[in-house]
Amino acid sequence: MKLSVIITTYNSEEWLKKVLIGYENQTENDFEVVIADDGSTQKTRELLDQFSHSFKYPIIHVWQEDNGFQKCKILNKAILKANSDYIIFTDGDCIPREDFVATHIKYKRKGYFLSGGYFKLPLYTSSIITKEDILSKQCFNPSWLSKNKVKTNFKLTKLIRFKPFTLFMNWITPTKRTFNGHNTSCFKEDLIAVNGFNEDMQYGGLDREIGERMLNYGILSKQIRYSAICLHLDHERGYFKQEEWDKNLKIRAYNIKNKIIQTKNGILKL
Repeated sequence: MKLSVIITTYNSEEWLKKVLIGYENQTENDFEVVIADDGSTQKTRELLDQFSHSFKYPIIHVWQEDNGFQKCKILNKAILKANSDYIIFTDGDCIPREDFVATHIKYKRKGYFLSGGYFKLPLYTSSIITKEDILSKQCFNPSWLSKNKVKTNFKLTKLIRFKPFTLFMNWITPTKRTFNGHNTSCFKEDLIAVNGFNEDMQYGGLDREIGERMLNYGILSKQIRYSAICLHLDHERGYFKQEEWDKNLKIRAYNIKNKIIQTKNGILKL
């Protein structure tokens, strides 16, 4: 298969359903879906059963018990279960445009990871999007979004479908080419080389951290935030803790200063 899509989730069936509809509707179908489930209830399993015949390959459900925020741990498990040598990382609250997978395949290149972004929706708009809106692609239309309580501003240019414009915007955007957990892809061998995600980290920059270690390893990053489009559905973040965020910043600063490549508490426990 051409790639594996790893989607993280935790007790968010309504949003995950919309995301899976988006992957049902891709122009490219030669990919597998791996659900990295950080302790959801049986409702998520039941939802996945509903989508079991929607994809070319069976959905792989990687689940662990709910023991607090352990996203890095479930991501490392999902990496090992992925059957492709190329992986997209995204979240269960990000609806992909129909060319999302095809775009990652188009721009993949040895020695690089691809850095995508998202277009963030308000809660009202997130809630009213239907299956029909996703299949018809109208929820990615700036005009439709503007009519449904999305502010009209420069950020809507992310959704413009005009290749010369998107290439130009990818080039000039001041946004750093970081490893973003909602929209990034890379080769599995590079993830193994840096020993995956750092399981010492909870919420706050855990995706940036693995990207920084990949850069230390010699992997470069390529900007595709105006080409690989997904809509971020709004929700509360009850798992935010300032002390964890501060700890993660210290880990990242140490890694950058000391050119750390492999985490000791990753896929392997070193």
